Amino acid sequence: MNGRKKYLFKFYYIGLEKYYGSQRQPNFLTIEDVLIDVLKKRNYIKSVDFNDFEVSSRTDRYVSARGSTFSSIIEKKPILMELNSFLPKEIGIWAYSKVNREFSSRHNAKMRHYRYIFKEPLSYMKKNYNFTLDIIRKGCKHFEGIHNFQNFSKRSEEPKLLTRTIKRAEFKIINDYLIFDFESQGFLRQQIRRMVKKLLELGKGELDYGEFLDLFNPETFHSYQPANADGLILWNIKYDHTIKFKIDKKSKKRMGDYFIKQKFEHGLKCQLFNTLEQNDFS
Repeated sequence: MNGRKKYLFKFYYIGLEKYYGSQRQPNFLTIEDVLIDVLKKRNYIKSVDFNDFEVSSRTDRYVSARGSTFSSIIEKKPILMELNSFLPKEIGIWAYSKVNREFSSRHNAKMRHYRYIFKEPLSYMKKNYNFTLDIIRKGCKHFEGIHNFQNFSKRSEEPKLLTRTIKRAEFKIINDYLIFDFESQGFLRQQIRRMVKKLLELGKGELDYGEFLDLFNPETFHSYQPANADGLILWNIKYDHTIKFKIDKKSKKRMGDYFIKQKFEHGLKCQLFNTLEQNDFS
């Protein structure tokens, strides 16, 4: 035994269909449920409340994460591979840092970084739509700064502050796919997916720039469905310079090996349908 100390852990997960988001909820399996169950079974925590277990960010069903975090007082020195050996492959803890008792993984976060991968290749978009990247770039720049994001968030009956500061909103093209990056200290529910939805409508010419700007007017109300959740990744949570994460090499390798295996399996499916699409019967 090494005494009860508080740690901040970095972990990944894949938003498979069986998980109903990251946050605990009655009668549904979630990412937190799996983590808590393993922490209890391996005698790292006794209960959520007693050990001050807290996850930094909540994500909806089908959303994945590479660098999410949780903090907890634990009953013994952490051995990450001990925990990972009892976790399913789609969930894993890969780094940790000792923190003080008052530390909160949620409230001490300085920046949250999300990525969104659009499912249709850019070449397909350009072939089937009058798709324009310049107007998307212009829209991204307008997101940056302080805005009221009422029309870019899920409606709630509970009153809440709808103003957020976006530090970075931009996109890149990797292997013919459009990948968005958004950074802010905090986001509203469904905010990124709704931002992406309107950016893509701009690019397709389905939304003109004046209509886009009208979405920033809190006196107006716009109802629409967000972009699909399965393209969203909680990429990283940043803290101040006092947090020094120690990466566990075996745990990071476990994560990398799982990603590679899944890439090959899904790549095979992609190639299968590429082949079926051909009409060459020679």
